[in-house]
Amino acid sequence: MLKPSLLVLAVVAALAFSISLPVPPMPRPPSPAEREPASRLQQQVQQRLSEFQSTNGFPGATMAVVLPDGTSFAVAAGVSNIEKNIPMRANDRMLAGSIGKTFFATIFLRMISAGQMHLDDKISIWLKDEPWFHHLPNADDITVRMLMNHTSGIPEYAELPTFSKDLAANPDKDWPPEELLSYIFDKPAPFPAGQGWSYADANYLVLGMAAEKVLHHRLYEDIDRTILKPLKLENTRPSTARVLPGLITGYSMPDSPFPVAGAMLRGGKLVFNPKFEWTGGGFLSNSSDLAHWAFNLYGGKVLTAAELKEMEAGVPAKTGKNDEYGLGVQIRHTDFGVTYGHGGWFPGYLSEMEYFPEYRVAIAMQINTDDFAKTKGIPHRYIVELARTILPEIGRRSAE
Repeated sequence: MLKPSLLVLAVVAALAFSISLPVPPMPRPPSPAEREPASRLQQQVQQRLSEFQSTNGFPGATMAVVLPDGTSFAVAAGVSNIEKNIPMRANDRMLAGSIGKTFFATIFLRMISAGQMHLDDKISIWLKDEPWFHHLPNADDITVRMLMNHTSGIPEYAELPTFSKDLAANPDKDWPPEELLSYIFDKPAPFPAGQGWSYADANYLVLGMAAEKVLHHRLYEDIDRTILKPLKLENTRPSTARVLPGLITGYSMPDSPFPVAGAMLRGGKLVFNPKFEWTGGGFLSNSSDLAHWAFNLYGGKVLTAAELKEMEAGVPAKTGKNDEYGLGVQIRHTDFGVTYGHGGWFPGYLSEMEYFPEYRVAIAMQINTDDFAKTKGIPHRYIVELARTILPEIGRRSAE
């Protein structure tokens, strides 16, 4: 999940399918002359993150940076558990929310390159015989592209009070995607298919079901085999259970659209099963993995040039001034040029990863609360503030 909308928007053939993902070359070890500037940058990032946390009063946060030569570092500030006063560690894991869409979008694009689906195919090709399909708003007109860039006109289910109530009443439930979609069956579409923009996890649930009908296996298997393992994203895994290894406590805002406030971990378990996110998000990660993922994905080491160009072709999005949304990517225009990345919200957690192509730098941040009164907005604002501190120096070094 990327939002709650009123807050964040304000402030995958019968043929066997194998995705061949090139393993990026291991970066050479930095020389002594290169280590010193990187160390200085790390100190600057640590100082800025500590300032962000102490000034605004959110519990804790982590930040990670990947530099143009592949050098990376991560820092932390604040606490991972308020009650026990446990200091945040740079490698602590949090729920990454809608950033998970970037993994699924990568699989979808490689399926498209393999000819297993096409961007302008109607989704009805695969789903029309499902008994529920024609209850989906705009069902007969929706294409793969519209689902990937949120122009289908399908409403969101995740924030509906009826779903929130049922989720609270059934915290251990393993939700089938079609049951999640049932909350929006026969609802009016906010606009005709392809004629507007409205962010909804439901888009990715629908496409996920179609993709698995093509593949005849789980999308999570492809992500693990072709992305997580080759790129050594060892702190990233599907969030499919109430007990997740290494997950720190997140603190949900008092007025959350979900029926929970305060600590999201109680007795070592999440207050409800996060598996319902699936293709709408669905991953546990940390800032270091997210920064490396952004660096590799948007730096051209995962998709072909043609696939990446398709991913980054955006439409106007209602997430901020001049913002665009591509095929599973948020596109923003900053003082440091266009950036590619994605934000993520899950009750109690905020995440963001962003790549600055003009500097070839990736930055990621996670905060263990979604209380906007304390975070003063989404992590994107802190990433841009950090960019003001470190990118000019990186730019000067690159020109030397």
